[in-house]
Amino acid sequence: MRALAFDGSRAALVERPEPAVGPDAARVRVALAGICRTDLELCRGYLGFRGVLGHEFVGTVVDGPREWRGERVVGEITFACGACPSCAAGLGRHCPKRRVMGIAGADGAFAECVALPVENLHRVPEGVPDERAVFSEPLAAAFELLEQVDVPPGTRCLVLGDGKLGLLVAQVLAAAGAEVTALGRHSAKLAILARRGIATAAADAFRGPPAPLVVEASGSHAGFRRAVELTAPRGTLVLKSTLASSEPLDLAPLVIHEIRVVGSRCGPFPPALRALEQGTVEVDALVCERVPLARAAEALELAAAPGALKVLIDCA
Repeated sequence: MRALAFDGSRAALVERPEPAVGPDAARVRVALAGICRTDLELCRGYLGFRGVLGHEFVGTVVDGPREWRGERVVGEITFACGACPSCAAGLGRHCPKRRVMGIAGADGAFAECVALPVENLHRVPEGVPDERAVFSEPLAAAFELLEQVDVPPGTRCLVLGDGKLGLLVAQVLAAAGAEVTALGRHSAKLAILARRGIATAAADAFRGPPAPLVVEASGSHAGFRRAVELTAPRGTLVLKSTLASSEPLDLAPLVIHEIRVVGSRCGPFPPALRALEQGTVEVDALVCERVPLARAAEALELAAAPGALKVLIDCA
């Protein structure tokens, strides 16, 4: 099969055997896969990953347990051991032996086929087209906020970053009844939220008061510093960015203002799939390019361009 693999220096289309599957796993024929910020950071050295990239996908089960064959599915990306104390406590995402599809120790979905445990699969509702279902994983990550932080109706929130995840997070919080202002640098991206009645502002020009809940999804170290400035005393700062590079950070303001910091990544798929089925979250406007698998390396370049939104890889 064809796959986009990263060898430590470059990503290129290669030929690989189709992944083998055991009794508790499934092989999925990938229809569409989405490029996210993490994929780009992996190509810059994040986590030292080597292998097939990609963790956002939708496809059809072609091999595995009989009850799953032919089903159109999306899948959770963490492969846990299922036997350690973390797994027993329901914290498989933090299993010390975990592998993560296309990120750590497991090949990903920028390929004609991908393999994953059956327990990670979720059936896609019939009314959700592939072009929307491919957003299930990042949308689930946005819904994780509601699992981690209490957000009563009317909570004033700032979402810093107008990339794909920031746009999803702003919509999820607004749908939960929060009073959201999204801060970004690209008027065309912010307009997607404005059309849905969500307040927006230029990040550099925003002079509003600090908020009790701030989500940092800018994908930059400068964004973290700005997010700390915008978090009210005893407020909550949720971090969504993962970066390959590091730099010194001044953590004193977190102590002085008694700010609660919450790391947030993967999330629950059922509410994400319901939102896609009910149309309560806009994802169509987030797609900027659709590229065939034969041009997958070029797709990474398109996704890395300033101001780019979601680039989809057509793997069928």
